[in-house]
Amino acid sequence: MKKDNILDMNDKSRLTADITFLMLKGAGYAALVVLAIWFFIAAFAFVGRALPEESRSTPDPINRAAPMEDAVAD
Repeated sequence: MKKDNILDMNDKSRLTADITFLMLKGAGYAALVVLAIWFFIAAFAFVGRALPEESRSTPDPINRAAPMEDAVAD
């Protein structure tokens, strides 16, 4: 069987090169995931800043804490 060694490297150098390539490939995938999450959060922040100032100070339309406040006050 023919070996796929176009650079004429010995086995130890080839193994080192393969492991280095795989580690860099994994780091690239991790960087893509982190950047995708960052862009997602940045898009939400941009939309939040684009809202008018009055919308930020309005009360919560679904106030789930109100029944608990009534029960505690009794």
